Order: sequence, then structure tokens, then C-alpha cells
Amino acid sequence: MTKKLLPLTVVFALLCAIGAAGQEPTQSPTPVTPSLIEQSLQVPPVASDFRTEPKPLPPLNRVGVNMEQQRPLSLREALAAALENNKDIEVARQNVKIAEFDLQGSHGAYDPRFNSFSFFERSETPISSFLSGGSNGTVTQSDFTNTARLEGLTPKLGGSYRLDFSSIRLITDNQFTGLSPQYPTALTFSYTQPLLRGLKVDNNRRLIEIAKKNLSLTDAQFRQRAVETITSVQRAYWDLVFALRNLQIQRDAVRDARSQLEHNKRLVVEGALAPIDVVAVEAQVAGFEQTLFTALEEVSRSENNLKNLIAENRQSEIWSVSLIPTDSVDLVSPNVSLAEAMKAAMDNRAELQQSNVVREINQIDQTFFREQTKPQIDLVGSYGVVGLAGAVNTGAINPFASTAQIRDRVNLLSELAGIPPLPTPPPQTFPSDLIGGYGQSIQNLLSNQFRNFRVGVQISLPLRNRTAEAQLGRSLVEGQRIATQREQLEQTIQVEVRNALQVVRSAEARLRAAAAARDASEQQYASEQRKLDAGQSTVFLVLERQTALTTARGNELRAQTDLNKASAELQRATGNALTGNNIAVRVR
Repeated sequence: MTKKLLPLTVVFALLCAIGAAGQEPTQSPTPVTPSLIEQSLQVPPVASDFRTEPKPLPPLNRVGVNMEQQRPLSLREALAAALENNKDIEVARQNVKIAEFDLQGSHGAYDPRFNSFSFFERSETPISSFLSGGSNGTVTQSDFTNTARLEGLTPKLGGSYRLDFSSIRLITDNQFTGLSPQYPTALTFSYTQPLLRGLKVDNNRRLIEIAKKNLSLTDAQFRQRAVETITSVQRAYWDLVFALRNLQIQRDAVRDARSQLEHNKRLVVEGALAPIDVVAVEAQVAGFEQTLFTALEEVSRSENNLKNLIAENRQSEIWSVSLIPTDSVDLVSPNVSLAEAMKAAMDNRAELQQSNVVREINQIDQTFFREQTKPQIDLVGSYGVVGLAGAVNTGAINPFASTAQIRDRVNLLSELAGIPPLPTPPPQTFPSDLIGGYGQSIQNLLSNQFRNFRVGVQISLPLRNRTAEAQLGRSLVEGQRIATQREQLEQTIQVEVRNALQVVRSAEARLRAAAAARDASEQQYASEQRKLDAGQSTVFLVLERQTALTTARGNELRAQTDLNKASAELQRATGNALTGNNIAVRVR
């Protein structure tokens, strides 16, 4: 029989080998032995033999807080303190002030500028002509000159003006100068008016408009920061409410567990329970005590978070007091439809207002850069008056009056030839209004007797204006980018509003369910205690009911505060955080 089975076994082995040869080789996973795991993970030893000494638990105090100093705090008081002291709000408020100064500074481009230059000059010039009027080979003159200029830009139409005044006191020994000293004065007004480029908008007017929009932008950012702060304070306030009430729930649980422990000890003494049932309750008490101090830690975190939002600085007195919220949770959810919420968000969200301001700034840039692509044609005009006065130079020589002998001989020859004689030159005289000092020169200037004016057109036509064209193209693309970002922002706001409404609805439903669960848990726990006393239940079931009751109370409390936090988030999403809390924000 063995001889017959052996060939079949060999054939079967050969067939398996042939089948394996026709397939691709595969690697089988290498089994990991426990020894390899121990070698690869070097876990530090745990103090498994630790035993705690039986001693009372520490008091339920918070670090750095005097529990005897309690400060009642309403939600509105917390919001007012945050808007007054919060550092983010203060930074946003300072940004608005900076924007106000920027706007004031941009108007400074139209402040008139006054310049003055005064100097004394003395010169000695060698003469090279018989008509130079000098003696001893030189002409010496000294003058005291004073010039003043008032210039500036006009706020409208892009014009520029300039008013120049000059006055000179000149003393000279030139023999041909009739007045010495003399006081020439001049007053000239010039104005340049753009006719094409710069007529509608120039860089100064552009900067002023941008500064105005930036002020609106920082104001919208300030309001957005205020809304975010209000929402953060509301969340922190209700977190503190939950933490304090949850701490009370855990304290009640510890108290109930200890009462159950004392009750079970009496039943053990009476022989109704086994001693091991007392150990089970002791474990329950220890577990509730751990949860109690975890809840205390959460109270400290929530309180410090709220204090950080409303405290003026780290030395504020509020850090050492215990905050006691006084507002009760609002169990009525806001009744608003999705269409109403979306309309409110589109009307009130500060982010959309900021997007509008950014778009308006871009439109200002487009207008300015389009203006820069035009040729520059300016109308230029000026009007001036001059004045003069001085003392008669007694040493002056009239070259025409000193040639009497030559004129007599010419007249004699003219008489012989039958030609009329030369006329006798008039004596050298000056009008009486030119004789005087500096005051007379000013009077002559203001009399508008000696005037001049000029009118012209100045053209500047660049053959290529690639810089302005590139700037215009860039501003147009920037406008398209802003429009795309606006669409994305609106879609994001829609998502936030939808989510906020859903959270409100869910929180309302969870609150009703949590309240029903808590009521049922209370009845079950009371019933299980009665059954235990009647010998119809076990300690395990009582402890289970007690744990379930504690959990149900915490869930109900969490649902209550979550509903209020969801309402605050809905106010933020719709932009109604300010009006919903009757808050008017201002920079000062």
C-alpha cells in the first residue's frame, strides 16, 4: 500500500513545482516575533509599584487667583472691557489714526511754499569801451538784492502758480547812469494750466483720493477686528460658563459617589453586600475625583482666556480675582432663514466693504494711468509790473549834450548846403515820480504803470510712452484680480453663513435630545438605587447609572453653551455682531 501512495505523492509535488514555476515569485511577509518587537521599541520603565499615601485632596483653587475675591461679570461688561482694552482693537484703532494723518499729509501737497534770498554784492569791472562810463579804467557798483517767491499748486484742474518779487538797491560810479542810488523793483505772477494730461486727475489728487479710501479701509478693518473680538469674547464667556458649571457637576458627582460609598459600607456591615462592592465604589470615587481636577484645569484655562481678552495689561487687578459670569444661557435659537442671513451678510460683512474700497482704489489708479498716456499740453501765462526810483547822479555825463561844438560846425555846413540844422537836445531830466527812495519805487510798482505779460502754449509729446501704457495695463489686470477675489470672498461668506445656520439648528436639536437624556438618566439612577436597596440590583449597575447621569448632565450643559456660541458665530457670519449686541464702535 505504501508503494502505491509514494508515486502519487511525488507526482503531486512535481505538479506543484511546475505550477509555481509558471508564476512570478512572491515574497511572503516575515513574521515578527515578540523578541523583535521588544528590541525595536525601547519603552522606558513605568513606576508600576507607585503607591499614594492616603491624604486629603488639595483644595479646588486656581493658580494666581484669590478665591475670596470674586467679581461678577456680565457678557456686556466683558464686551465693553474687551473693546476698550483689547490689544488687537487698540492696534486697529491706531491704524485708523495713522490713516487720518496720511490723509492730512496728502493735502500738504497744496500748501504754498515761500522762498526768500537776500545778498549783498560789490563788483569792479574793467572798461574796454569809450562808452563804458567808467573812470580810472573801472566801473564799480554795489547792490543789495532781495528776492521772494510764493508758489504752489491748485487743488482743482491741476494748475500751478508762482509769484516772484525782487528789489535792488544799486550804487554805481558809471558816468552814464542817471540815477544812483537807484531802487528797481519787480513783481511777476505766472500760472500754468494743463489742457490735456493732468487736467482731470494728477498724482497729488490721486494720492488724496487713495488716502481717503485707505481711511475707509482701515475703518472697515477696525470694525472687522471689533466683530472678531466680540465673537471671541462671547465664546470665551460661554466657555467659562460651561467650565464653572461642569466643575459643579463633577463636584456633585464626587459627592454622590461618596454618599454611595458610605451607603454601601453600611450594607456591608449589615451583610447585604460583599466587601468587594465597597472597593468598586471607591474606584468610582477616585475616577470622579480625577475628572473633578480635570474640570478645575479647564476652568483655569477658560478664565485666563477671557481675562486675556478683557484685561488692560498683565498688571491688571482682574488677573487675581475670580470671575463669576452672571448671564444665563439663552435657550432660544435665532429664527432666521438662509436668504435673510445671506442678505445680511452681503450688506454688513466688513470684508466685503474692504473689497469695495480696494476696487475703488484700483479704479482711481486706472483713471490716473489712463490720463498719463495722453500728451502734455499746458497753457502758460504771466503778468508782471516793475517799479523804479532813485537819486539824480550829479556826476553823470550826457554824451549828447557835451558835443555842442561839433553840432555847431555841422549846423554851419548844413546852412551853407541849405539843409535844416540839427535840433538842440533837451536837457537831461527825469520824471518827478522816479525821484525818491525805496518807498517811491514800491509806489511806482503798485501803480501798475510799467507792466508786461506773456501767453503761450507748451507741448510735451513723448514719441513712445511705454511706462504709462504698462502701468495702465497692470492696473487693468489688477482690477480683474480684485473682481476674482471678490467672487471667491462672496462664496466663502456663503459657506460660512450656511455652516453657521446648520450649527445653530444642530445645537438646538442636540439641546433637546440632551435634556431628554439627562431626565431619563436621573430617573434610571434613582430607580437603580431603589432596586439596590431592595436587593434587586447590583453595585455595578448603580455605578453605571451614576456615570451615565454625570455624562448626560455634562452633555446638556455643553449643548446649552454650544447653542449660545452658535448664535454668536451666526452673528459674526452675517455681520450683525455689532448691532446684535447694541454696540457702536468709534476710534476715540
